[in-house]
Amino acid sequence: MNPMKKRLSIALASVMVLGALVGCGSGGDKPASSSGGDKGKQDEFSFYFTGSLNVKELWEVVVPMFEKKYPNIKVKMVHIDSGAGGQSTVDRIIAAKQANQKSGNIDLYESSLSDVIKGTKEELWAPLDTKKIPNLSKIEEKQLSNVKNMGIPYRASAVILAYNSAKVKSPPKTANELYDWIRKNPGRFAYNDPATGGSGDSFVQTAIYNFLPPEANVSSDMAYAQKWDQGFALLKELHPFMYQKGVYPKKNQGTLDLLANGEVDIIPAWSDQALEQTSKKLLPDTTKLVQIDPSFTGGPTYLMVPKLSEHPDSVATFLDYVLTPEAQSVIVNKMYGYPGIKWSEMPQELKDKFKDVAGGYRTFSIGDLGKEIQKRWQRDVAGQ
Repeated sequence: MNPMKKRLSIALASVMVLGALVGCGSGGDKPASSSGGDKGKQDEFSFYFTGSLNVKELWEVVVPMFEKKYPNIKVKMVHIDSGAGGQSTVDRIIAAKQANQKSGNIDLYESSLSDVIKGTKEELWAPLDTKKIPNLSKIEEKQLSNVKNMGIPYRASAVILAYNSAKVKSPPKTANELYDWIRKNPGRFAYNDPATGGSGDSFVQTAIYNFLPPEANVSSDMAYAQKWDQGFALLKELHPFMYQKGVYPKKNQGTLDLLANGEVDIIPAWSDQALEQTSKKLLPDTTKLVQIDPSFTGGPTYLMVPKLSEHPDSVATFLDYVLTPEAQSVIVNKMYGYPGIKWSEMPQELKDKFKDVAGGYRTFSIGDLGKEIQKRWQRDVAGQ
């Protein structure tokens, strides 16, 4: 080979090798830019969530919206059916931490307050702040401080009153007005067995805890069980004024069916369930919803980030998107849930549409006391 050509060939090969090395160094090992403009390797994180089919359907809408906006971030969704072992997900994260295996390939987890609390005790969750997730500022500060910023309350639902406005022209506005209405309209009110559904459970807990100090609402101290007598006395007094003089339907749907069939005029119901069934014409057009004062119980569903997640930046980008009015509107329109961000941050049309149930709720977190209330209710109220 000509010496000059040989030198040119060697130089060209060197440039090609150098170019390949530069490409490797700038490309695949780093997470993709959250701006979506980087054409490098796609970053993927695993999102575990639990709940009914409507939760799965929610994320099947929101996640593609996010991925379209941020094409370099991929969300691997893992749905765990409600009641099918969501608690084992927390246990899996704990086991992975103890085995020094990072987060067990779980980068984001959705669940209830009890899992937030358990994970906080085990030091599983990363604290969340507005530096990485600016839209946290759109959430009521109290909702974050209640869980020490270890979880994002991204959506919520509450128990409200659903009533037939053709029969009830002026619905009760307070708990005492509701109890008076029940007495004056025997057989026209129903709540489900509290062990079979949250709306009936909320009615019972509210009747009891309205006689206790506010701090009792978030305490599992068994000493409060000694102060339930006044509330149980009220429930026993109301018993003969219930549907068919004391028949308690099974599950939340049981009372909704009675309202739909015109057998009762007022029931406690979950806001999202009642709104969805009204929209689908499963409840009469005359069905209206209202919250009372003091309010029934309700609560958020939380998103938590394991401290040992290997994709914190991509997860933070996703969480910030979930807290945009765009994503939150899907929660309201598709799930009929309360938004996680303040109603003032939501579009005016949604504020107008949901004004009757936007009054809020009280969070109850009483641990095993809830089961004790259900046992005593069976004995002292239903079994009297």
